[in-house]
Amino acid sequence: MFDLHGMTALVTGASGGIGSAIARSLAAQGARLALSGSNAAKLRAFRDDLDETDHHRRDGDPDHVAITCDLSNPDSVEKLVPAAIDSLGKIDILVNNAGITRDNLAMRMKDEEWDAVMKVNLEAAFRLMRASMKPMMKARFGRIITITSVVGSTGNPGQANYAAAKAGLVGMSKSLAQEVASRGITVNCVAPGFIRTAMTDVLPDAQKDALNARIPMGRMGEGEDIGAAVAYLASKEAGYVTGQTLHVNGGMAMLG
Repeated sequence: MFDLHGMTALVTGASGGIGSAIARSLAAQGARLALSGSNAAKLRAFRDDLDETDHHRRDGDPDHVAITCDLSNPDSVEKLVPAAIDSLGKIDILVNNAGITRDNLAMRMKDEEWDAVMKVNLEAAFRLMRASMKPMMKARFGRIITITSVVGSTGNPGQANYAAAKAGLVGMSKSLAQEVASRGITVNCVAPGFIRTAMTDVLPDAQKDALNARIPMGRMGEGEDIGAAVAYLASKEAGYVTGQTLHVNGGMAMLG
């Protein structure tokens, strides 16, 4: 697809359904990865599996590395980019993928539910972007890619906090894109629609059918669909694309 040999990437939420698909896509194109997540055992197991299946491994180069991080803890977040650079030598690609939900109707939403989603989904992404900027500016190359959501554009009842955070990521990415474009750094978003994951697999068939009925393609997307979009935006070929949101939703919301 796109050649990422010689490039390094930090992926948050890397052991989850979409995160692992993104990591596999970047590794398949030759990138070396710093995989981040909160579950150390799950993260290491995924790292080991990725190493075993990675046909692009080079003798003498470090393997993919696993770095645990609690994105709700600012001190932990601030240490993540330096740890990735220490392990891989540099950072070319940052993928802000990790996110949480604390769904509730707005009139019932607790302050803690609002704060938790903002801290992990929006604030942690900003801290990682800020930490990545200096080394990327020095190298005069960088790719910052943030996974948002279709609901950041359409809204969704019961997800005022989540939709606000996802919409905030888009505005933040556009602002940063304008600040660093002259330094060879692009900043973009990928907005998934309904993607099939372990969580959606356990839904009742009637609920799956109702979801699929809202999608012109008649099915949910796969993690690989998001991974392919990220691989493109991470590539040298996407060097003239910045401040954009790539919607990957099967036509569910046809947004300009």
